[in-house]
Amino acid sequence: MTTPTTADKRTLTLVEALAEIRVSRAAFYRMRARGQAPRHLKLPNGQIRIRRADLDAWFDGCEVQEAC
Repeated sequence: MTTPTTADKRTLTLVEALAEIRVSRAAFYRMRARGQAPRHLKLPNGQIRIRRADLDAWFDGCEVQEAC
């Protein structure tokens, strides 16, 4: 069994994640309400964090293969 690396454990703030995927905060909350947002953590203080690995997995899942 392998242990997670530091990069796998890194969490992004909501602002950092939104800047990377280039969506607005409102769009994120709409996606979240529909169950389409990346997996995320909600801290006791109400802040949202997104694990790097979860964001990468979500982004990879958005890939669409075009039919020829």
